[in-house]
Amino acid sequence: MKIGILTQPLHNNYGGLLQNYALQQVLIGMGHEVETLDWKAKYSRLRMWLSRGKQMLQHQINKQMEAPRYKPTDAENNCISQHTHKFIERYISVCPYKAEKHDELLHIANMRQYEALVVGSDQVWRPDYNTWPAAMFFDFAEEMNIKRVAYAASFGTSAWEFSSAMTEKCSQLAKKFDLITVREKCGVDLCQEHLGVTATHVLDPTLLLNKEDYIHLVEAEKETGNAGTLFHYILDPSYKKKSLIDIVAARQGLTPFTIMPKCQAENRTKSDVKNRIEDCVFPSVTSWLRGIMDAKMIIVDSFHGAVFSIIFNKPFWVMANAERGNARFESLLGLFGLENRMISIDSLDENFDWNKAIDWEKVNIIRQKEVVRCKSLLKEALKQ
Repeated sequence: MKIGILTQPLHNNYGGLLQNYALQQVLIGMGHEVETLDWKAKYSRLRMWLSRGKQMLQHQINKQMEAPRYKPTDAENNCISQHTHKFIERYISVCPYKAEKHDELLHIANMRQYEALVVGSDQVWRPDYNTWPAAMFFDFAEEMNIKRVAYAASFGTSAWEFSSAMTEKCSQLAKKFDLITVREKCGVDLCQEHLGVTATHVLDPTLLLNKEDYIHLVEAEKETGNAGTLFHYILDPSYKKKSLIDIVAARQGLTPFTIMPKCQAENRTKSDVKNRIEDCVFPSVTSWLRGIMDAKMIIVDSFHGAVFSIIFNKPFWVMANAERGNARFESLLGLFGLENRMISIDSLDENFDWNKAIDWEKVNIIRQKEVVRCKSLLKEALKQ
């Protein structure tokens, strides 16, 4: 069966790229022909104004900070994304036609002769994260005679963020699906209450592969080891988070390191891009994986940072990240009985035990059972 995957746009997001890669590999392993239908991202108005407002506030607090936000040119973006683009080119099968307008999705789907569409998983059902929210429910394919599957579709939050009109539209579209599975437990209730459909809680696609699958990627790219031992992956950097990482490193006798640009996208300026673009370049996806492999301890505020810590059985701690959605962490950690791995910086006791052990045997048994269940659901839904 020829399958088109619809997910968030492919860009400099390690977790997003790896979940796409993992879902692709699982479907290929089931005997399907698979490609990702990529599309051009545009900020929703709400998200754009929230982001701009946050940056303006930061600028008022620190007058020396350059005013927000600079949008790099295509040439600059190509430089910034050079390593992540190589991963996409080598390891993800992408449709040669990229949708820049909503109407182009139907044309591409027909032209590529998809027999099934699969949407998942990286907050694909969070309206503020999508230019065309209804497209993630396949509104463009309403009249197509195809199978429709949502695998680990994520709302990212336990709150319902759709407008009443969008809720009605997406509810109609959701009822056409052959299978709906969601990444967070709260998504099951959201689907029932607001969309009127039954959903099943499943693993994120990255958890369906073994750590050996990821090690193979690292070895194929000949990634060298890291000297550091405390790997931190922070998407929303702050002084408090940096201070905590430094304190933990000192107490545990570890050396902190990360695999991120020196100038992260969230706070880089026009001057950064124009005068030191090399500091804005994202390291490769496989070097990020190598960082997970080499770590003796991991601290993250990222969902996929936590996921890969679990895959590689690394002692880890999650800093609560409400702005990006804590429901994702609560669901993931709750499944494996790891709720105590999520911490709040503001309420940490100075005598906190950073050496709390994880029962990895128990975690791995749960995961293997879940992998079998999740793959069976997917396989059955795509049966011809």
